[in-house]
Amino acid sequence: EVQLQASGGGLVQAGGSLRLSCAASGFTLDDGAIGWFRQAPGKEREGVSCISSSDGTTDYADSVKGRFTISRDRAKNTVYLQMNSLQPEDTAVYYCAAEWGWYYSGTYYLKYGMDYWGKGTQVTVSS
Repeated sequence: EVQLQASGGGLVQAGGSLRLSCAASGFTLDDGAIGWFRQAPGKEREGVSCISSSDGTTDYADSVKGRFTISRDRAKNTVYLQMNSLQPEDTAVYYCAAEWGWYYSGTYYLKYGMDYWGKGTQVTVSS
């Protein structure tokens, strides 16, 4: 059974940083891709970033490019999302998700989502 546990959310002032973690079980980072998604109240889900299983190819939403960095630690089977220069519009519940293999582009996965989802972690950025 694939399980994904997101953590690291919290309350931060605008301009601050947070690092989210996604610990995977029943799924290794070599099996497929991991992505981060977010959903703010009243808004549609947005793909934030993803990282492929094979060569670690990464992709980002335009809204976070240059501010967020996705990375992985194979030994810990964990993917991280380093979020810098946070803004109030980044406030949302952040979810990590996993997909077996890497058959499409990062843009595709960020738009259509992935197969497995974990529970979210709340990120609140105050102005």
